[in-house]
Amino acid sequence: MEKFEGLIAAPFTPMDAKGEVLYNKISGYYNFLEKNKIVGAFINGSTGEGVSLTQKEKMKTVEAWTACSKEKKTVKVISLVGGTSYKECIENAQHSAENGVDAIALLAPYYFKPAGAKQLAEFCALVAEAVPQTSVYFYHIPVLSGCYVNMIDFLQEAAPIIPNLAGIKYTHEDFMDFLSCIHFIDGKYDMMWGRDENMLSALVLGSHSAVGSTFNYAAPLYYQLIEAFDNGDLPKARKLQQMSIDMIRLLGKYGGIATGKAYMKYVGLDMGQFRLPVKNTWVENYEKFADDVNSLNMQEFFSKL
Repeated sequence: MEKFEGLIAAPFTPMDAKGEVLYNKISGYYNFLEKNKIVGAFINGSTGEGVSLTQKEKMKTVEAWTACSKEKKTVKVISLVGGTSYKECIENAQHSAENGVDAIALLAPYYFKPAGAKQLAEFCALVAEAVPQTSVYFYHIPVLSGCYVNMIDFLQEAAPIIPNLAGIKYTHEDFMDFLSCIHFIDGKYDMMWGRDENMLSALVLGSHSAVGSTFNYAAPLYYQLIEAFDNGDLPKARKLQQMSIDMIRLLGKYGGIATGKAYMKYVGLDMGQFRLPVKNTWVENYEKFADDVNSLNMQEFFSKL
């Protein structure tokens, strides 16, 4: 299975003032990512409010993104189909495969949580075997899923029973576990880093791809960071990573994950607001937010329309 290389954006779901999904905005969004050299779109994830969307909405979102990828074939599409019911995951996975996604991703059940790596692998296997010709990734984000199974243990259990397992989107800070996964079976699996604020550390360990929300609006920053690292210019790479951190700190200052849509508005793509229960604190403070962004003096590093 072909590994990803480069930046994979986790797109926001465009919504109107009433919280209805604006599928007609996805084509322009796809073009925007393509223009900024994004290699993939990880849709219906945390940034895309996948857990807040209905089954029908997630499917229509898949249809809109894959319609673009079939036409242009430049930005690959990974569809997160995971949830608490493997039956529903299978339904989503088969729909995604039928619409031509490049891969699907699975999330650990986050209500009745798996007791260990074996149970997690068995859950994933039930879904993966329903789409045997499709690459499957596991989305490891324990801070939200509550599933803290070590991924090296998961790979050891999953490798024999999930032949179409392609890799892991790793959104956690356990670098020991991450490196062990990179080395597992001579580097067989595609380990995609998922923490934008410490991507440089993942590059040092050997990561060649990353999935992140800030890649939506600051792709040039991270591509310059990767270039600096590849050229051995660590002082520049560290400086660019600090710029990433300064940018990300504003997410927390203005309310958390929903502030990503404030950044999208700042670069010229209004994605609306997040659905409840997520608060959109940034809306009433947008002018102050924009002033803070301006003070970062990083205009050249933002993605361009």
